[in-house]
Amino acid sequence: MKPGDHPEFFQFPAPEGRSRESTIRLDAEGRFLHDGAPVLHPKLAAAMHGWISRHPDDGRYILTNGYDWTYFTVDDAPYFVRALRLEGDGVTLLLSDDTEEPWDPTASEASPGGALYTNVKRAAKGGPFRAKFTRHAQASLAPVLVDNDGAPAARLEGRVVRIGGPC
Repeated sequence: MKPGDHPEFFQFPAPEGRSRESTIRLDAEGRFLHDGAPVLHPKLAAAMHGWISRHPDDGRYILTNGYDWTYFTVDDAPYFVRALRLEGDGVTLLLSDDTEEPWDPTASEASPGGALYTNVKRAAKGGPFRAKFTRHAQASLAPVLVDNDGAPAARLEGRVVRIGGPC
């Protein structure tokens, strides 16, 4: 059992002389920065994507590895769809924390600027979380996208599903 599994873990004060606030930021392109400088070590950046959660009391974004935690800033979305896999009639999302889950177009929406977002990690602590499609992932959806009377939709499992809600 990790200390993070203890029910009072998030109530413990920061170590003496330290703060739970940090200068760590996740930018709108999915890159971590610390004090404004990019986190360049690929294993550390990958680990940080896997540590994303929400504080159970105030809902703010935190990084936690089960042994310690800190607040951090999210500029856009906490997760990113980096790639996808088209399988038969379904789409599997490959997320920034190296997990996968099926795409639900009804839980997705396009921003005014055209970026596509979806809800992921519904069963995770603090979930669901918002995920932003990278340009590559969004372009990879082209084979399943269809027009549904002017509304964006996807053809999945033999039926047309409107992006942002049922047809």
